[in-house]
Amino acid sequence: MKILQYTCLIAVGLLVATLTTGCSTKSTPEVVPVVEEVVTENQVPEDAEALEPEIEATPEASEEDLTQTEQAVLNQRFGLLFDLESHETAEVELFFSYFNHKARKTVVRWLERSQPYLPYVRRVFTQYGLPQDLVLLPFVESGYNVKAYSWAGAGGMWQFMKGTGRLYGLQSNWWIDERRDPYKATDAAARHLRDLYDKFGDWYLALAAYNAGEGKISRALKQADCDDFFELTEKNRKLSGRTRLKKETRHYVPKFIAISKIFQNLDSLGYEPVSWEMEEEIAPVKVPAGTDLLALARAGGMTWSEFHEYNPAFRRQVSPPNMEATAYLPVAKADKMIAYLADPGSRPYAGYTRYRVRSGDSWWRISSRYGVPINVLKSVNNTRSNTLRPGQYVMVPGNGAGKTVTASAPASSSSSSKAETRAIAAKRGNYVVHSGDTLWSISQVFGTTVSTLKKANGLRSNSLKVGQKLYIPNSTNEATKQAVKDAEKVKTQLVQYKVRRGDNLTTISEKFGVTVSDLRRWNSLNSRGTIYAGQKLKVYVQ
Repeated sequence: MKILQYTCLIAVGLLVATLTTGCSTKSTPEVVPVVEEVVTENQVPEDAEALEPEIEATPEASEEDLTQTEQAVLNQRFGLLFDLESHETAEVELFFSYFNHKARKTVVRWLERSQPYLPYVRRVFTQYGLPQDLVLLPFVESGYNVKAYSWAGAGGMWQFMKGTGRLYGLQSNWWIDERRDPYKATDAAARHLRDLYDKFGDWYLALAAYNAGEGKISRALKQADCDDFFELTEKNRKLSGRTRLKKETRHYVPKFIAISKIFQNLDSLGYEPVSWEMEEEIAPVKVPAGTDLLALARAGGMTWSEFHEYNPAFRRQVSPPNMEATAYLPVAKADKMIAYLADPGSRPYAGYTRYRVRSGDSWWRISSRYGVPINVLKSVNNTRSNTLRPGQYVMVPGNGAGKTVTASAPASSSSSSKAETRAIAAKRGNYVVHSGDTLWSISQVFGTTVSTLKKANGLRSNSLKVGQKLYIPNSTNEATKQAVKDAEKVKTQLVQYKVRRGDNLTTISEKFGVTVSDLRRWNSLNSRGTIYAGQKLKVYVQ
């Protein structure tokens, strides 16, 4: 019930946001209210979580006196904190007391929730040359909750609005919401904060602009004739109605400072220290358009729920059919999942129909019209409900529509189709089997899988004959010739090296006495290709 109420609240906010940004809706022959159209198109994911009330709390007065230790912490100067006047620290003390006392249990929950992400956020912000204090900003925005949505439609850990997210490359639509991608959203937030600081030259103003918008703060500063956040808040009552800062923005910086003081002094204030070792090693991989994500999860022995915890950005069990997306795989299970992605059968839903529900429609009616089982339709659309509303959109799989979405591979081909495949493969064959070759050794040389080789060549078993021609998918002539030379030169000296933390291509090349360019060529890495801990690299050693 709580989620349903929240979804309705979000929907109203999204309607307001849509209307104010001039978004239009398509006309339709059905008599459907415009509100229904907007809400359905922009509805938040079913697992959306409301911002906790402590995020937007505005305590009027401190309910408890500060201890000597708390007062000493409050008086410390560090990081972004400059010497503030007493009237400027009053609101900082108010929020410091609130979060350290009344909302203490919430702060503990936030700290625990942040631990898997803090190391990554710190690395990214260091890369962009940003102050380390800013890694605490998601506490103020969402309590470090990647699934959080505000009433106004801001989403994710960094609470990007759709428009701002798009400016920084975050896709947000019916298929995917990259504002919920903690990695892409963190990079976007770092660039956004850097741009705001470049404009205002002051971190307090940059933070205020992150909350209220660059234009709002610029207009307020101009009308107040000042260049300081606290001076601006002092003059706020004199500003015109549209220019005046909301209470949320006036409290934003003091709230950030208060949470920063608590975080920097967890031990002194009696909190459990944050662990910086909770980050799980993940492998980011590119997912082709129309990939069956549920089958991808099962290839790694994961349930959809487990996979979605790593990949909260996906809104459907199918990746967007019109774009390449990024999936994050646990390193321990990545090999099997990457092998699945190499299989052409992993993308049965690259063709699809986005169907708009009409009056009188039902799952049975849509199933009969398109020849897709009802359980497949519901699974692809992430729902168990039997109810459909006019104006609602559902995805109907195109290619492979008769298959169940839970299938991890296409059904086995008939004998005749295998014979046809073998005949075609013999004509296109770009590799000749040598003595000692196996499907596994060949797959390692060409960076593919045994399953892919068997399907591409119509093979029923793993046995090979010397002189037999094999077709190697996705391998150019030049790449094939070079791989063959490498294989013949050092056939029994192929090393599968598992990348460790701190490794880079230079250190690995020095370890094995090879060149960086060879490492890139053997592993199909371009000049900007990065490696990650747990990744397996092919190394040919003499």
